[in-house]
Amino acid sequence: MTKKAIDDTNFSLFDDLSVEPIDSQDLEKTKERMRALEKDLERWNYEYYVLDAPSVPDSEYDKAFQELSDLEKKYPQLKSAASPTERVGGAARSDLAKVKHAVPMLSIHTETDFEAEGARAFDDRVRKGLGLSESDPEVEYDVELKFDGLAMNLRYEKGVLVSAATRGDGLVGEDVTANVKTIRTVPLQLPADVPEVLEVRGEVIMHKADFERLNDEQKMEGHKPFVNPRNAAAGCLRQLDPKVTAKRKLSFYAYGLGEVSAPLALTHSGTLDCLQKWGFPVASQRRVVKGWKALAEFHDWVKSIRQTLPFEIDGVVYKVNSLAEQNELGFISREPRWACAHKYPPEEALTVVEDIDVQVGRTGKLTPVARLKPVFVGGVTVSNATLHNEDFIAELGLKIGDTVVVRRAGDVIPEVVRVLPERRTGAEKDFVMPDHCPVCGSETFRDEEEKDTRCTGGLFCPAQRRESLVHFASRLALNIDGLGEKVIDQLLEAGLIQTPADLYRITEEKLLTLERFGKKSAANLVEAIEKSKETTLARFIYALGIRHVGESTARDLAQHFRSLNVLMSADAEALLKVNDVGEVIAQSIIHFFEEPHNRHVIENLVDLGVHWPTPEASAVNDLVSGKTFVLTGTLPSMGREEAKALLLAQGAKVASSVSKKTDYVVAGAEAGSKLEKAQALGVAVIDEAKMLEMLKGAQ
Repeated sequence: MTKKAIDDTNFSLFDDLSVEPIDSQDLEKTKERMRALEKDLERWNYEYYVLDAPSVPDSEYDKAFQELSDLEKKYPQLKSAASPTERVGGAARSDLAKVKHAVPMLSIHTETDFEAEGARAFDDRVRKGLGLSESDPEVEYDVELKFDGLAMNLRYEKGVLVSAATRGDGLVGEDVTANVKTIRTVPLQLPADVPEVLEVRGEVIMHKADFERLNDEQKMEGHKPFVNPRNAAAGCLRQLDPKVTAKRKLSFYAYGLGEVSAPLALTHSGTLDCLQKWGFPVASQRRVVKGWKALAEFHDWVKSIRQTLPFEIDGVVYKVNSLAEQNELGFISREPRWACAHKYPPEEALTVVEDIDVQVGRTGKLTPVARLKPVFVGGVTVSNATLHNEDFIAELGLKIGDTVVVRRAGDVIPEVVRVLPERRTGAEKDFVMPDHCPVCGSETFRDEEEKDTRCTGGLFCPAQRRESLVHFASRLALNIDGLGEKVIDQLLEAGLIQTPADLYRITEEKLLTLERFGKKSAANLVEAIEKSKETTLARFIYALGIRHVGESTARDLAQHFRSLNVLMSADAEALLKVNDVGEVIAQSIIHFFEEPHNRHVIENLVDLGVHWPTPEASAVNDLVSGKTFVLTGTLPSMGREEAKALLLAQGAKVASSVSKKTDYVVAGAEAGSKLEKAQALGVAVIDEAKMLEMLKGAQ
């Protein structure tokens, strides 16, 4: 991920800042956008650097970082002192000792133009910074690989490795000395002629072969595989036990210096030569070249050999070779003017869609999956790619048998990005989403709101079985005490249950055949299942797991129809008369009850003794019905759940946050921000006594 140096901006390093006149309202919107971008970037930094668990691909991060950088350049008066563009990485982890860098570990500018113009733009800025004219000689550069690993600072004193620290936030990193000492390519002792203080900077990476071996071991041991080599290297390096790191083969490649008590050479390439002579690995794919055309040629050459490299890279790096010229160019904000990274676009490859299968998820969503002719892309062999839904396939214009371009988005997720219709032979076939579930045979329906196709056999479909059972037994549904996910997994694995109705056929004798079940625990579970037979219509409707039908809607349906049979036969016109039931919910209910498999399970449940009293028709309390309440603080005589139940029973809505649409805020002791917001918005604030008075219908 490119954020390992947070080195992804695209502003010109030498342009003068200017402030454009802007409307005050637009200025406020721009400010809000900048704060939102800062918040997202800081969160992604934390996920990436500290947790080693990025939640967004590089492209998403780069896009947000670029947008923020552009806005800061255009409106410098709005730039925050704590902007992520002023940082170089994430915060150091609290469980590892912190190390303050003697010389900050700065990031470098990234050229986002993947073609030759990216090289030319950098050379133009350098020449401008050095005051060179068109007639002056070309600038000499050292050109290297841009590793995809973890930046590291190795500190040697009198030739002995004394500490190793990650980049961290550029000023303070994490002490990983014990782990780095297990990396065999890191010298622990240097020759006598090295400077008394020498900080060597480089990248800790994991080679592709070692990454594949590690993931094979992870899978064999039942552990989650690592996402990519960079993620694996970071995870191994941050192990608190060096013995674990030692078993996972890491490599180090040097590319520069931190603090040094005596200069090593007059050029950057000369510095790398010295480091190589002293035993530090330096990538052999480096050159000394002159001019932007040579930069572009190196970029193209490395791209052509990228797949053959033993490690992952995501671009190349250009550095002004003369250290004197580097000093003359200096730095701007968070990065040197004399260096930049020139990245490659996400890797793509051509292959053929041999077939399209349909997978059914645990919530009933049908997802088409492209079965590809295996192709090596992004460092791995790809044979499958998600196609999301029918709309996605239609937008691509994809047919079975098409030649397509496959890309690994963010170097992780394979995706079909475009179709090459000019390569069609006439044998290609259209894809049609099945009208029956490929797993259980139930009818499918199109959810127009979410643009998905779904299986209607929620109570019957094996693909949805576990989710259906967990929901059915949950606290707000049939509330079967002791029937949690682990027990349901046991019962499924043993073949004792398939649908919710099977729960009521379980006996103590059957449970005693399972591990961790004794006579008492078996008796308790059977008793809890038996107790759950006595429920309410609202709970039963909710327990069925009908899509879009939550606790509140289930209560409204029960109160309105007062009979399960009436509800099951209701048409769209009848359903739309229920509070908060719109077209989407109405169609979801109709599809669910039209499926014979679901009706059969419901009949079994009733035959096995699940029952409920007929809901009483209640007079409408205009003081409460249809009004929105928010509960906050500690009420004198009841908990919030009890108060919520009372309000819902009389047709009120209970929200979790205060807005202009809130009618009443019921405030108890120690009410906090919700009370303050209600007062600011002018929302009526009442206490528990007033709420109970309103529930009684008193004026």
